[in-house]
Amino acid sequence: MNDFRRYFIVLSTVGLLAAPSLATTPPPQERPEMTAIAAQIRVPDTHFQVDRRDVSVDGENAVLTRYERSDKRNSGLGGEHFSSILAANGRLKGFAHMSLDLSAKPLPSRARSEEIARAFLKEFAPDLLPRMRISWIEPHDESIRVNRRGREETVTLTGMKVKARNLTDGRWFWVIVGSDEKPMVFERDIVWVTFPGQRQTEKWLHDSWLAEHRMPPHSGLL
Repeated sequence: MNDFRRYFIVLSTVGLLAAPSLATTPPPQERPEMTAIAAQIRVPDTHFQVDRRDVSVDGENAVLTRYERSDKRNSGLGGEHFSSILAANGRLKGFAHMSLDLSAKPLPSRARSEEIARAFLKEFAPDLLPRMRISWIEPHDESIRVNRRGREETVTLTGMKVKARNLTDGRWFWVIVGSDEKPMVFERDIVWVTFPGQRQTEKWLHDSWLAEHRMPPHSGLL
């Protein structure tokens, strides 16, 4: 079993889109309709589920699931989290692992980042590889809110972003490789509107976007 298979475990659900909110839903491992059929991300052992909701991604039904640290470190919107998007057909649309542990550390080279990204795609999105055209591989910053000695600070998480286009449909996708040489962000099927020059696809994995759009949390969990 390779490093990617150990880090990303293949799971999925039947009936997940119809599931009630987390507040009234038993933990996933206790639900009889949970059946392995497609792909979802394994959550870090340090995290537990805090929210799950039905969402729409470019008109396609999907499920957004969010996990935060069990020790409550930097919890809440803008803090540390692991979130995933799973389409109704079982396709992994993306995930984000925002962890303080990835900050202020050396990054892999461009060549190593491409190697890691390609290995990840081969395992979890092989349909993207045949007509993949890399646009660039560069450092990319994300930010999280952390609490240090009772004061809130913003910490930058930098990864190597391997940005590419699917020449089959013209949509964009990328893998951001963290300082631990594991993918920290994956997004696919991103629609870009040339005029006025902006992303059309919703940013469900981005806390800043959730805050901007005032997305109501389930049971106040976010």
